[in-house]
Amino acid sequence: MSRRSIRKYKAVTVGRDTLEQILQAGINAPNGMNKQSWEIRVVDNPVLLESIKDAMAEANPGNRMARDCFRGAPVVVFIANDTNYDFSPIDCGLLAGNMILSAWSMGVGSVCLGSPVRFIASPEDPSCAAIKTVQQKLGFSNGYEMIICIGFGYADESPKAKPRNESKYRFVEL
Repeated sequence: MSRRSIRKYKAVTVGRDTLEQILQAGINAPNGMNKQSWEIRVVDNPVLLESIKDAMAEANPGNRMARDCFRGAPVVVFIANDTNYDFSPIDCGLLAGNMILSAWSMGVGSVCLGSPVRFIASPEDPSCAAIKTVQQKLGFSNGYEMIICIGFGYADESPKAKPRNESKYRFVEL
């Protein structure tokens, strides 16, 4: 109940040993028929992260958010789903949820990000050489499509919980 989406991070990276634990929690998520229908790419190199931000801005000149959509997170995890398996998006959601909760339990904040998927996978200018380079560096296998990104880092804010609509759930009786 204390986990929140973090959009302001300290200028400290998350160690690879901690990232490994987060990734292990992710890949141990429940998934249909144990297909493990995901691929994960971790970018924790600040130079590479900057080049990805530059490429997103170059390939999406009409969107001012393209350069800053990682919210300052020092680590970004890109997740792709198997487009040949209809439950793969659910499997990827479970993977992401496990990673986010695991990270929080270790003092690492996170934020789910959808816009980088659009900026990288479906850019305004698909012929942009810089974005093609990013797509190649991420190197998802054929048949896999980026579905979500997660920013990780040590929180430099403590946002309050936003109200939740409790009418969205109910118990069903006979």
